[in-house]
Amino acid sequence: MKIGIISDIHGDLTALNTALDRLDNDHHVDHILCAGDLVGRGPQPDEVVSLIRQREIVTVRGNHDEWFYNISDDNMAFLKALPLDWQSEFEGIHVFMCHGKPGNNIWGLYRDHLSNTLLNMMLDSLNVDVMITGHTHMPMYVQVERGCLINPGSLYQFKNTRSSSHTYGVLHLPEVQFELFDLAMSPDQVVPYET
Repeated sequence: MKIGIISDIHGDLTALNTALDRLDNDHHVDHILCAGDLVGRGPQPDEVVSLIRQREIVTVRGNHDEWFYNISDDNMAFLKALPLDWQSEFEGIHVFMCHGKPGNNIWGLYRDHLSNTLLNMMLDSLNVDVMITGHTHMPMYVQVERGCLINPGSLYQFKNTRSSSHTYGVLHLPEVQFELFDLAMSPDQVVPYET
């Protein structure tokens, strides 16, 4: 099974359409998950939310999804109803998704602040094998004894290079292998990520 993972779209409809087209037609994913921040910064927040709703993409609430404007009442209600955390099972693998940290969409998880011991404890306390997060805009895949942490980076391209990746990912289950792809590169070219 293949699961497409996107995050931090920030109102960039062009990037979202490109990522969804690649996930559908190049990677042939079975499901798509979004780790939040549909709106904020980009020019088309209403269209982004409408497309996520139309495609029924499982999404958690990012911090920017709480500060919205220029969107329809229906899309506003959708954003307000998004959960902070989401959990499910695919191919016997327990997957947890949040925007920042579990129960908190404001603080992110950075590799240089995250020991393997702490990540093992987090996965164990959530009783999951895979934790998907966003918020930092920095792609990351960390494998530890208990499971792994995945951040696909941001679809939206920021001017600040530290917080700009223009990336999305594909999670292979039940193998629990992750591939990262850059929207600026060929869809068959896997790019490196922080480990």
